[in-house]
Amino acid sequence: QVQLVESGGGSVQAGGSLRLSCVASVGDFSISGMGWFRQTPGKQRDMVAIINRIGITHYADSVKGRFAVSRDSDRNTVFLQMNNLNPEDTGVYYCWTEAAAPGGRTSNVWGQGTQVTVSS
Repeated sequence: QVQLVESGGGSVQAGGSLRLSCVASVGDFSISGMGWFRQTPGKQRDMVAIINRIGITHYADSVKGRFAVSRDSDRNTVFLQMNNLNPEDTGVYYCWTEAAAPGGRTSNVWGQGTQVTVSS
């Protein structure tokens, strides 16, 4: 079973920076893509940034040029560097990965979420 543990959320003023980290415990599973999603009250969980095993990244338009996703595949860790934050970035950030069981079945796995609050 794969488990994700996030850290690094918090409160910051507009224009500030935060760095999120997420470590995956994978056991006998393998993981492919990793990344971050954001959810605000009453809204769906939206993709912020994802990265595949060879480092190809994809970002939501609203964060391009401000956020950077990276990973350390040897340590099953994904990071999200968030710069020039604005109040619209506020939300619960969830770490995500796609995990494959030894038999090949894949599933989406989510972390517990970490709150990011940006004040104006």
